[in-house]
Amino acid sequence: MSTVDSRRSTLGSAQAAVARAGGVVRRWPWWAQVSAIYVAARLVSACIFMAAALHQGTNPWFPAIPDYWNFINIWDARWYGEVIANGYPTQLPTDALGNVQENAWAFYPLFPALARGLSGLTGMNPAASLTIIAMLSGWAAALVVYVLFRHKAAHGAALWGVAFFATFPVSAVLQVPYAEPLTLLLLAAALLLVIRRQYLWAMPVVVLMCLSRPVGVPFAAMLGILFVARLVSRMRQGQPNPTHSAVELVRLGALTGVAGLSALAWPAAAWAATGDIEAYTKTETVWRGHDLVPFRPWFDTGVDLFGPVLGVLAPFVFVALFATMLFLPPVVRLGVEMRLWGACYMGYLVVFLHPQTSTFRMLLPLFPLALGAVLLSRSRAYRGTVVAMYLLLQMVWIVWLWAWAQLPGGGDYPP
Repeated sequence: MSTVDSRRSTLGSAQAAVARAGGVVRRWPWWAQVSAIYVAARLVSACIFMAAALHQGTNPWFPAIPDYWNFINIWDARWYGEVIANGYPTQLPTDALGNVQENAWAFYPLFPALARGLSGLTGMNPAASLTIIAMLSGWAAALVVYVLFRHKAAHGAALWGVAFFATFPVSAVLQVPYAEPLTLLLLAAALLLVIRRQYLWAMPVVVLMCLSRPVGVPFAAMLGILFVARLVSRMRQGQPNPTHSAVELVRLGALTGVAGLSALAWPAAAWAATGDIEAYTKTETVWRGHDLVPFRPWFDTGVDLFGPVLGVLAPFVFVALFATMLFLPPVVRLGVEMRLWGACYMGYLVVFLHPQTSTFRMLLPLFPLALGAVLLSRSRAYRGTVVAMYLLLQMVWIVWLWAWAQLPGGGDYPP
């Protein structure tokens, strides 16, 4: 047999083996398929983390070239560990000029509370408890995301949506001791219950979600707009509508109220504990270096990046492009609830966020758009290329932002 024939035979055997393996996987139940995709994505992320750790030099937390577990337990993970060890301060720490300093009130309580409970039950150290809860939450989130996507797409497209979700450039945060995996699990569950109109069941989920990360305000806004739209629709029709019954409207209104109150719960807790009504806001703005002024940071960042003319226009262009995207046919197929969530969450970021390197991580709650990206084309080549691109960009995110490096003028770029 010639060399060419031998290579063709080897290639054909490999293709046949891949096809057989694919056939076996397709016979698995949906949860096993989703789990396989998610675990494979996390193993790839772990390899990227370990490779980046080999190049990690001197840093504020541990010696150079740390192992995998030390390397993922940095940045905000240390703050969650601080919450477990010492709780939240009753007085805001300040410098000699009276300026509030970085402190634990910026970190919501549900994630460290669960880790503290796990440590108490098992005796494991807090860092291990935080990591385990984050990893299990990320896995559970992938399962719920699939179920959510199945309401709008077929099995294959929903699986690709999970693949996009699991490999997104900042998806590596789903396996580190951050609150994002837990929040995404609760957010996906809340959206699923709202789509199913199981508003009473959604109430405890929304309360917990609002205690995990600051997503309560946009979620309450989404529910409020949905309630008003359905109320107006019912009033215009003049007749009872089985799909928008009075009972459902009352329950949706109650859920909106619960979400609104829950969104204010953590700032209220900071006020009650410290006696300062602005305790939470003052703490959050420490990291941005100036007081909270709605919208302004986007224009300041635009001017820094694009100059005094284009920089002022840049936020308007960005908002226009995002709004246009929400009306593209693949995104319209997501349904009112998920599109409305995307609009409210992005609106929340535009009003309150200070754009910086952590902004990439804060885009994760827009995960429903992953299904819209899948529905853009049925081509496997397109979908596979997106996954490959995401994994390459994941390398960039981990090496550029997760690995610590001091900037020439001091400070660093946080992930």
